[in-house]
Amino acid sequence: MNIKLPSLVLAALFGLLACESQSQNKKSKPAKAYSNQFSSYWFQGKAELNSYELTQARYGELRQGEAVLIFVTEDFSESKQVKLDDPSSHAKDAVKVLKLNSTRKFNTGVYPYSMMESVFTPLDRNNYQNSLKVTTSSQEWCGHTFSQLNLEGNKFNFSGKSYFESEGDEEINVKTVLLESELMNIIRLDNEDIPTGEIEIIPSGFFSRLTHQELGVLKANSSIIETKQNTKILELNYSEVERKVKIEFSSEFPFEILGWEETYKSGFGKNAKLMTTKAVKKKTILLDYWTKNHLKDSTYRSELMLDGN
Repeated sequence: MNIKLPSLVLAALFGLLACESQSQNKKSKPAKAYSNQFSSYWFQGKAELNSYELTQARYGELRQGEAVLIFVTEDFSESKQVKLDDPSSHAKDAVKVLKLNSTRKFNTGVYPYSMMESVFTPLDRNNYQNSLKVTTSSQEWCGHTFSQLNLEGNKFNFSGKSYFESEGDEEINVKTVLLESELMNIIRLDNEDIPTGEIEIIPSGFFSRLTHQELGVLKANSSIIETKQNTKILELNYSEVERKVKIEFSSEFPFEILGWEETYKSGFGKNAKLMTTKAVKKKTILLDYWTKNHLKDSTYRSELMLDGN
């Protein structure tokens, strides 16, 4: 007896087989082992919260604000690319990632900007050379925008939503290369794994948003400079756009991000000029912040030297 399955069911079955095969092919090397030092720091059930004094270039002027970097490990679904609610029941699909939530807040005249980027980078650098997902959002009084980058096989799927007519809804595919947005996670996991020399790279979502640049692969020269005892700087010099990025970090575990700079043209048209956005670290604390949501817990914001907003 011939049984005909609906086309949607067949597609789903083939999709599951393809995902399983892709997952098996990815995990072809022994998983990277965690050192005792790494495990005791990153698996202690707390996030690392870092506050920064921010000087942000916007519309050809420098604005004062605050930035926060939140690093935390979590179990991530490789197939759905979301945080798993119950990792124990999805062992084959679970991937441990280092998540970075990066926020920036600053004012432009009468109205404020609030920006956030989330990056999900597998801890197992032996089998996963690319981050699985990056999301970027920006809110200000003119409107808000959102973009998402998902790894699928040998390409990134990009989707963007914007209130600007020229941008609107966007769906494109980009080849898998290094992401500027994942560099801080790679520094934290294994900074010796950062490629140097001429590289291909996709600029950060923050840069694309603030300059209205289309997402794409650019060329840059990457180098790591030792500036003083226990401190290094990762420097990117883009060759196709006038832009330079510097990330300063500790050369000793846990490789804390001490600050960063971005130099590029701010403003539009004839008013655009070369300016430098800069962030300098104020404070770092380890905290299970998701349990600290009562009024009394606002004291932790004071500890991080953050304002009341």
